[in-house]
Amino acid sequence: MIDENPKQFCGYVAIVGRPNVGKSTLLNHLLGQKISITSRKPQTTRHNMLGIKTEGNTQLIFVDTPGLHSNQTKAINRYMNRAAESAMRDVDVIVFVVDRNIWSEADDKVAEEVFKAKAPVIIVMNKLDRLESKADLLPHIQTLSKRFPTAQLIPVSALKGKQLEELESAIQQFIPEAVHYFPEDQITDRSQRFLVAELVREKITRQLGAEVPYEVTVEIEVFKYEGKICHINALILVERDGQKKIIIGDKGSRLKKIGQDARLDMERLLDSKVMLNLWVKVRRGWSDDERALRSLGYDE
Repeated sequence: MIDENPKQFCGYVAIVGRPNVGKSTLLNHLLGQKISITSRKPQTTRHNMLGIKTEGNTQLIFVDTPGLHSNQTKAINRYMNRAAESAMRDVDVIVFVVDRNIWSEADDKVAEEVFKAKAPVIIVMNKLDRLESKADLLPHIQTLSKRFPTAQLIPVSALKGKQLEELESAIQQFIPEAVHYFPEDQITDRSQRFLVAELVREKITRQLGAEVPYEVTVEIEVFKYEGKICHINALILVERDGQKKIIIGDKGSRLKKIGQDARLDMERLLDSKVMLNLWVKVRRGWSDDERALRSLGYDE
């Protein structure tokens, strides 16, 4: 006899850590699909983003968080810290991501917040692929096991997909019986409009590196379908004239490259032909202005 009402399991999983330890890469590989933008630069992720994975009777709702900072004072950094800290309040399990056998003062600050929360903790030692020998990890595992005896420790390589099944199994033991909150084919809570803005920002971050600080954001002014074509107008906001010149590049060459790379990813995301127009505008002080941040969507 087939059970018409099989048990369902559903729960929230916060992915936290200091900047640049691979949280977004981990989420994308757990989902098997890219929803969070990535780069090698800290502060790439600015918002909490849900990644939803439904398999059989289990739905895991991952919350990808901004990296927690302890030495930044701008309004945007305060916003990111609030977003990350709020994600830990009501989750069923916390995945605390660290960088292989590296431990810093910033990790101490994150650990302080993580273990204040009441949820069980899994410490994920990421970037296993960058170690010359796995034996290099053993002393660090022993140290962390003594320091955080209640936490599980799992070494992984998010980028190479190594040991992610073990991580998922460890997460599932903490997921309660509950009805699924989202349809089984939904993979994020974010709109297409939000995702395409993030893709533009990712290309800027990847291409410019240290040339432009993190005083860049993207606002979508037009997002509409006409027949089989999606028309997108995006405004890139910076804080200084020099930053605008750097993003535009010689005769517009850099802005053109940013647009080309972003458009290709948008077409994959939307499964549609995309016509993308980009502009760059100076809006002084936006990253340290609470009102400007709210108007730009930094309002969780």
